[in-house]
Amino acid sequence: MTKPLPADIHSTFPTRSPAEVRAELLARREILFADLREEAQFAEAHPLWAANLPLSKLELEVRRRVPNPDVLIVLYGHDGLRDLAPIAAQKLRAWGYGNVHLLEGGLAAWQQAGYETFIDVNVPSKAFGELVEGLRHTPLLPAEEVQRLIESDTPPVILDARRFDEFNTMNIPTGTSVPGGELVLRVRDLAPDPRTTVIVNCAGRTRSIIGTQSLINAGIPNPVAGLRNGTIGWTLAGLSLEHGATRRFPDETSTVARKAARENARAVAERAGVRHISLVEAGRLIAPGRTVYRIDVRTAEEFAEGHLPGFQNVPGGQLVQETDHVAPVRGAAILLADDDGTRADMAASWLIQMGWETYVIDAEPGQQQADSASTAALAPHAPDVPEVDPQKLEEWLAAGTAAVIDVTASARHVKGHIPGAWWALRSQLQQALQAIGPAQRYVVTCATGALARFVVQDLQELGFAEAFLLAGGTEAWAASGRALSSGEERLASPRIDRYRRPYEGTDAPRKAMEDYLEWEYGLVGQLDRDGTHFFHVI
Repeated sequence: MTKPLPADIHSTFPTRSPAEVRAELLARREILFADLREEAQFAEAHPLWAANLPLSKLELEVRRRVPNPDVLIVLYGHDGLRDLAPIAAQKLRAWGYGNVHLLEGGLAAWQQAGYETFIDVNVPSKAFGELVEGLRHTPLLPAEEVQRLIESDTPPVILDARRFDEFNTMNIPTGTSVPGGELVLRVRDLAPDPRTTVIVNCAGRTRSIIGTQSLINAGIPNPVAGLRNGTIGWTLAGLSLEHGATRRFPDETSTVARKAARENARAVAERAGVRHISLVEAGRLIAPGRTVYRIDVRTAEEFAEGHLPGFQNVPGGQLVQETDHVAPVRGAAILLADDDGTRADMAASWLIQMGWETYVIDAEPGQQQADSASTAALAPHAPDVPEVDPQKLEEWLAAGTAAVIDVTASARHVKGHIPGAWWALRSQLQQALQAIGPAQRYVVTCATGALARFVVQDLQELGFAEAFLLAGGTEAWAASGRALSSGEERLASPRIDRYRRPYEGTDAPRKAMEDYLEWEYGLVGQLDRDGTHFFHVI
């Protein structure tokens, strides 16, 4: 990744102009329009259907996210130091991707052409949520009204539609974690009295809106509303959140609730135009050469117990929230599976409304397998590099003869890292080395060693013969009983690998939360100006 490139590297790859890329989107043909910068840079400005595919993690993500080597690929991304597109194009070509192009003029040309750019991440889903709320007038209650209901003689059932880890960080008092894809299946057991009001919340707006509208679309008998602006709105109203809550939906669903949920979800799917097919029929219906994403939308625990071969696990609520990440090839086909169809039907109903060609697989007995390697991401061949174990590294550190470079996610490094380790962004490795300084040898680590292995190769290509991989990564160091340090120390690169969402954590500035909400309110206008979305709302 850091090899010197030919001076005329751009001329070795064909280009597509911004107008040509937009024409592909309007024609609804398959295209991977990829932004190669780090997530925080991507969040500053990008086209609606640009997918963030950071160059620094390309080896680990490309086969899973871009399974079709023949798909049209258009790349852009200048990180302020260099143009990343020709570097990625060279890699992709070597890995067998045969239809790789550069965006002529890069992002600047897209903007100069007068085409819309968006800030933040998961923008297609967030913009779609705003469109749903605007067209269906999804009921949303302000925080003060929800607090009044909680304190009343007939308190509501509050269902938090985020991931459990987000719920555990902070939640509305009395809430229960029910990630969005589980809502229709679980709600009847959690609110069995049809007179009980059900409140759906997330951190901001999108998952509240989609979750609330899912229950309304499914026709549950209870009064249903979303918490307007989620935990952001709750905080801005001066109300207190809970922290560390562990309330989750029950593992088992009653027979009556499951039957009603299955019937309701199938009705919604039929309204949306979802088709149910077998795996054999999918092979016949989907044209050869298409990009196909195969996704099991159940919980991770259920998936691990058995799943259709070749399917990856993305719980339904997060799939709808992060479709651009899970399925970055716009125009691809999506196959969804679960155990009885309820969760797949609900997720498919939303994906179809977002313009995706989506099918639900009718599973047949015996098709599901125990957890297997069939769903593992296929990375390009991992290089053979010299390795050291934690004991040898500890000896080198004690003797002062090694510097440790940690290339894991910056948040993970801050949470726990080998004492004295430097954190470095792989895409800016050469600049990081200047901050780290010379060392007799470098030992590279990350959580498991998967990404670090490629960085050792990068160091070798830069001329550092004494570069080693920590076998098993930082997890192996910790598992051996050795201590970890924490905190923002020895950062040799800027922390731009992840965009800090204004609705995350408990310390976002008030103005950042207010600005985020204002931005979400304006997304429908941006959709109209952009004109490439093909969203429709049932």
